[in-house]
Amino acid sequence: QVQLVESGGGLVQPGGSLRLSCAASGNFFGISVMGWYRQAPGKERDLFASITGGGSTNYADSVKGRFTISRDNAKKSVFLQMNSLIPEDTAIYYCWGRRFALDYWGQGTQVTVSS
Repeated sequence: QVQLVESGGGLVQPGGSLRLSCAASGNFFGISVMGWYRQAPGKERDLFASITGGGSTNYADSVKGRFTISRDNAKKSVFLQMNSLIPEDTAIYYCWGRRFALDYWGQGTQVTVSS
């Protein structure tokens, strides 16, 4: 079993920055990829950033150049640096990890971009 806990969400003005953290507990061995999903009101939950154990990253076009995902295997953590935030980034952000074909999710953290 793997437990994921996010932190770092909140309210930020357009153009601002936030850093999300996700700490994993339990059996971290075998987690091949971690990432972040987000779900805006009335929309589906979408994957927008991911990182493999070797550090290869992928981003959705909507966040490319503004968001950076990173991973610290020793600390069993994944991070998301979000810059140049826009109102369309408002959503609940979920940490995600895949271990031996099983998906694990955090409880989510709210990010609101508003003036």
